[in-house]
Amino acid sequence: MGAIEFLTKPVRERELLDAVNAALEHDRARRKQAELVAELRERFDALTPREREVLLLVTTASQNKQIAYKLKLSENRVKVHRWQGMQKMRARSLVELVRMMDKLGVSSGGS
Repeated sequence: MGAIEFLTKPVRERELLDAVNAALEHDRARRKQAELVAELRERFDALTPREREVLLLVTTASQNKQIAYKLKLSENRVKVHRWQGMQKMRARSLVELVRMMDKLGVSSGGS
């Protein structure tokens, strides 16, 4: 239930301090990750429904032409939604966007 370390008695002071420091560091990392996910969620929630659709399809390696056909849009409109979505998510590359979506746990099957 969240234990980081199990110590056996008698516990040496240094061993106890090391275990406490490791637990604190683990908690700092967990909190930092939770903050990152919360920030990504805010960005994702700021997307329009169409931008979400396009970005989710982009992350499945679909090409603009395929996305346009699937969503009944022009290829240029897909490019606009893709660009706007990437800007709002602050993703510098497709790889970065895929990692963001993975951290959020979203896929083209739903959000």
